[in-house]
Amino acid sequence: MQPITTPDGRTIQVHEGGDPNGLPVLVCHGTPGDGSLYRPHADDARARGIRLLGYDRPGYGGSSPQPGRSVADGARDVEAIADALGVERLAVWGLSGGGPHALACAALLAGRVVAVASLAAVGPYGVEGLDWLDGMGEDNIEEFGAAVQGRDALGRYLDEKRSERLQGDAVQLRDELRTLLTPVDADALTGEFAEYVDESMRRALAPAVDGWLDDDLAFAEPWGFDLAAIETPVQLWHGEHDQFVPIAHGRWLAARIPDVDARLSPDDGHLTLATNRVPEVHAWLVERLQA
Repeated sequence: MQPITTPDGRTIQVHEGGDPNGLPVLVCHGTPGDGSLYRPHADDARARGIRLLGYDRPGYGGSSPQPGRSVADGARDVEAIADALGVERLAVWGLSGGGPHALACAALLAGRVVAVASLAAVGPYGVEGLDWLDGMGEDNIEEFGAAVQGRDALGRYLDEKRSERLQGDAVQLRDELRTLLTPVDADALTGEFAEYVDESMRRALAPAVDGWLDDDLAFAEPWGFDLAAIETPVQLWHGEHDQFVPIAHGRWLAARIPDVDARLSPDDGHLTLATNRVPEVHAWLVERLQA
């Protein structure tokens, strides 16, 4: 881990794995979580010659809060990380809550970010053609219902969830997420992956609830960029068995991102994209970094 300082004086905690001399690929983590790297992802990166980077979004883990941040602000932080590390060209992938932030990089860092993969991303809130909450598990309906009520209501809701999470463990995590878990995702949330998700969430939320709060509020507001203007190559993954972020979000995004390589999987859920599909994502990104 290493901290970097943004132009406006904030601290961002950066994580690194894979091949230190490899092609740079940056990961935008899910909500809530930190930027620590899942060991199998780092191992796959090393085998493919990828320098795998992660970072804690503002307010999570070791990164300073940034109240009122937008999804677009995530691209500016990625640019600050690349500047600090001396990285001229990179690829980006993001999972779940990290997906919109990865798409921000595709829209706003064209040329420097040469390819982006978005896995199980939420779509923008309140847009025509997307019933945002339809098909979500009960916990996410409650959470985003609080988000649209504003900062105070969401803060009260997340404070309770944070307290529960900090006292929990990997076994309890399955029960906490039970309304969101389809059978394929319940099968995925075991063993090393369950331990990783549990530890990532607890590290992320240890300082406060700020990162989670500002993620949710950012999703409920305009993102700050135009999906239709994206020129960077984008691969988009979404699973049919997803109750965290239903596949309608993936279909909506796929219909609006130009020339997208859409992988709408009949076999996957939400978590299985993290456990099963990242090697395919890495291979696709490496091809474009080498072009």
